[in-house]
Amino acid sequence: MFLLMVFVFIIGYTAIALEHTIHIDKAPAALLTGVLIWGIYILNAVDIVGVFTESHNWLEFLSLNSEGNATGFISHHELLHHLSEISEIVFLLVGAMTIVEVVDHHQGFTLITKRIKTTNKRKLIWIIGFLTFFMSATLDILTTTIVMVTLMRKLVADKKDRWLFVGMVVVAANSGGAWSPIGDVTTIMLWVKGQITAGNIIKDVLGPSLVSVIVPIAVLSFSLKGDVQRPLDDDSLSGDHEISNFEKKLFLFCGVGALISVPVFKMLTHLPPFMGMLMGLGTLWILNEIIHHKKPLKLRRHLSVNNIISKIDMPTILFFIGILLAVGGLQSAGHLALLSGWLDNATNGNIYFINIAIGVLSSIVDNVPLVAAAMGMYPVADTVADIAAKKPFMVDGNLRKFLAYCAGTGGSLLIFRYKTIPE
Repeated sequence: MFLLMVFVFIIGYTAIALEHTIHIDKAPAALLTGVLIWGIYILNAVDIVGVFTESHNWLEFLSLNSEGNATGFISHHELLHHLSEISEIVFLLVGAMTIVEVVDHHQGFTLITKRIKTTNKRKLIWIIGFLTFFMSATLDILTTTIVMVTLMRKLVADKKDRWLFVGMVVVAANSGGAWSPIGDVTTIMLWVKGQITAGNIIKDVLGPSLVSVIVPIAVLSFSLKGDVQRPLDDDSLSGDHEISNFEKKLFLFCGVGALISVPVFKMLTHLPPFMGMLMGLGTLWILNEIIHHKKPLKLRRHLSVNNIISKIDMPTILFFIGILLAVGGLQSAGHLALLSGWLDNATNGNIYFINIAIGVLSSIVDNVPLVAAAMGMYPVADTVADIAAKKPFMVDGNLRKFLAYCAGTGGSLLIFRYKTIPE
């Protein structure tokens, strides 16, 4: 049954990777995989717990619960432990996605896009690259990519030229998300679980991330000549939901400010990051109600957070829940500890080789489960002896920072992995 858990994970992961081939969304595949792994685990608790599971967790549970058993250990200790960590990530993502949707519904991003006047291809690729790079550090890479792809439709008429610029958007978004604690789901995971700190990830990964976006832009710009053709303006959608310039600016600055304030909130209060995100969302929600309470009913409904929150990418949230449950089950049962030992022996403990392999794999498969697995295989050193022996495994150690960089930028190796980009 211990091996059956691995088999279920492989089957589920294959279904996730082939979602566009088998025409089944990755969210239900991930949810089913996560539940099945925990189901197999708890139904065979006696055979697995204490044999493969990390012994100190089991012994600690027994010391606190003299009449405890393996089933209770899994359901009341291990599952709840992983659920609390997953919930922190989910609350943070839901809050961030909603804030971004509020700004987008108020056309806040148009203030940025309308300032781009050049049609020269070389100048435009640099502007788009750096704009995407810094936007993805504040928003998230998926949202930034969607916003920039929408922008490309308004800036570039030719489809082939637009594909080229969109490819650069993906590279820049991945690079920008790698150095920010709120830029990519993988860095959010590392930050929420206390494996990196906001200041150190920015300080140490910003430079390499800039290199990873500057080099491809520089190489690409040599082959670009001439000007892009702008599409004809389409005003057919304007009028129904007219937003004043003041409101656009207000919600853009307040929304971005709410996102940027999350690391500051954590540093000042030492509360989990999702608390700062929820505070920002609550503040923006109240502001939204105050600004629009006298507007016409149709406009008020369109701009209400009750309506906006229904637009967030809920299938992606459910996918994260499922895949993190699955990886958590493998970690709890002891699979990841065994895999970690095998990798250490195979690579002679070379953390750089391990992270590069994760980066290459993230170009083919989703980087969320890869990073979740790496976090489970290499927990933070928490004793003096561990710290002395495993310096790279400390908070902000080289393993963590290089993992964030490789998993983030590795997704750019094969652009076709991003099936969400509209054609």
